[in-house]
Amino acid sequence: MALHFASLGARLFLVGRHPETLKSVCDEIHRAGGIAAFATCDVRDYSAIEAAAQAAETQIGEINTLINNAAGNFMARTEKLTPNAFNAVVGIVLNGSFNCTQVFGKRWIEKKLHGTVLNIVTTYAAANCGSGFVVPSACAKAGVLALTTSLAVEWAKYQIRLNAIAPGPFPTEGAWSRLMPSSEMEEARKKYNPMRRFGRHDELTNLAAFLISDMAPYINGECVVIDGGQWLRGAGEFNDLATLPDSAWEAMESARQKKS
Repeated sequence: MALHFASLGARLFLVGRHPETLKSVCDEIHRAGGIAAFATCDVRDYSAIEAAAQAAETQIGEINTLINNAAGNFMARTEKLTPNAFNAVVGIVLNGSFNCTQVFGKRWIEKKLHGTVLNIVTTYAAANCGSGFVVPSACAKAGVLALTTSLAVEWAKYQIRLNAIAPGPFPTEGAWSRLMPSSEMEEARKKYNPMRRFGRHDELTNLAAFLISDMAPYINGECVVIDGGQWLRGAGEFNDLATLPDSAWEAMESARQKKS
């Protein structure tokens, strides 16, 4: 999304925990003639977000658009979850989204600036059904969607819009290994999609660019699903994993522990 927004002329300020990744994206934007800077911080740390917001204003100017895309997720049998595992996902997804939204929202309201927030949720949040085996994410993303619709009403008088995108399967390096741990599962998931394919990144970035642009000033409080119609075949994206035997779960859990 950052690369696409930059190609359209946006000034980017990237926030995340890994400086190498952030620097790599900024360098690519700079090589293409764009403007970008970054700060490392954990979105669960409110004071760190405040510092990042100040750094953004200092380095590239006033920010008028926020994309909440930080997330954590993995497949697990809920009875095997630790409290720390649940809290980690909810902390990043829900608390992090609230922290960023409030920090920038307060600045916009105080300065009487218009603003736009785009939250990335999930199809099982958009369908209001949750999903087995990703319970921390289901709880957190439902909260982010509620944050979106609630503030769309509360902050509309300040000319602050909030919308959400609920993507289906879009291959990415980090999430894919946690949610599609085998080629067999990947192929089965692809066949389940009515379009028999996964999403392309340009399809997602084009939608994001539209929703935050001046072409969509009257769209507020919406959640747009982009998954090829997969959710229409059955709510709860990972519910079909109920058919996996315990031996398969044990193998996946063992591999995850070794990797971490």
